[in-house]
Amino acid sequence: MSFALVEAAGSRARPAVVGVIGCGNISHVYLRTINASPTLTLKGCSGRNDMTNAAQAALYGGIAMSIDELLADPEIDIVVNLTPPLVHHAIGRRVLEAGKHLYNEKPLTHSLDEARDLIALAADKGLALGCAPDTWFGTPHQAARRAIDAGLIGRPVGGSLTMASHGMEYWHPTPEFFYLPGGGPMLDVAPYYLTQLVNLLGPVAAVTAFASMPFATRRVTSQPGPERDIPVDVATSVNGALLMESGANIAFTLSWDVWKHRRPSLEIYGETGTLACPDANFFIGGYLAPEKAQYSVEGGQWQDLPGQPDADPRDMEFAPLGGPRGLGVAEMAIAIGQEKAPRAGAELAYHVLETILAVDRSARERTAVDVLSRPVRPEPL
Repeated sequence: MSFALVEAAGSRARPAVVGVIGCGNISHVYLRTINASPTLTLKGCSGRNDMTNAAQAALYGGIAMSIDELLADPEIDIVVNLTPPLVHHAIGRRVLEAGKHLYNEKPLTHSLDEARDLIALAADKGLALGCAPDTWFGTPHQAARRAIDAGLIGRPVGGSLTMASHGMEYWHPTPEFFYLPGGGPMLDVAPYYLTQLVNLLGPVAAVTAFASMPFATRRVTSQPGPERDIPVDVATSVNGALLMESGANIAFTLSWDVWKHRRPSLEIYGETGTLACPDANFFIGGYLAPEKAQYSVEGGQWQDLPGQPDADPRDMEFAPLGGPRGLGVAEMAIAIGQEKAPRAGAELAYHVLETILAVDRSARERTAVDVLSRPVRPEPL
């Protein structure tokens, strides 16, 4: 239902023309989503590797371009920036200076100064600035939002969040950058879960955390190989607590050092019940099978939340890729046409980045750290 939710949000007089910078592994799902969305049309594929650009253009119907050519093309309305996080700011600034709307892959940038610069530049030029993740657009996540708003479990007072796996080196073809500055589970995957928390409960007010790096190297066994050891230069296990502005107290674990566990992905504890939410890294809660959000009131039986119809066939087609990542681009195109701010907007992404960097600072300084930004809670779909 993710496609249907976004389409229900509105329409455009004409599809927005999109150029993509960064044709690496993640671009496959973005390009497929762009092609599947009636609000978008693909024109340009660009990046630092001419062969990869040409290959993606051949697969998905765009034109291989240099970055300069893409930014100079007068037909392109929106540029999707899928480059590595350390260059999100540099590429994003070029996009905005060229007069194009910008949608960044998460995180928004690598630092708050860089994020503030992009936000100010977009505002000065009257351009839209959006940022992944958009997985919280998915049906179970929106059903959870409606349940919170309706008071189904009473006032939220606490919760728990867990993302624990054994890293990227057994499946990603080039996992090196995940373990270097700009990577790690906080910058790479925490945005999915923190964004859903803000969607459900509003802003984070303060954090406290401990972090560790159990292994100095990781053994890469993914294809195409060869097997090799790569260095680790970031914390790979982080535990802590988030104090929400609402007063809810959320325990969290994010780790790439866990082979298997039985902890739930996300639970919200209310005055009168509990809300169990599927994995926020995926639109429909899982890789291959949909998962539904559930609730229990006063210790009663678990029940599916209402408003969760069976998955749209288009969602299932994208399930092995984690869902139709890039729907945030389609929603932003609709918002531009309606002269509204996108739901997956820069202020939300800035707050999530500030929270992540506050967790890092808390772990380094062994102290609680306040989070100062207060984004407006996005409107539900």
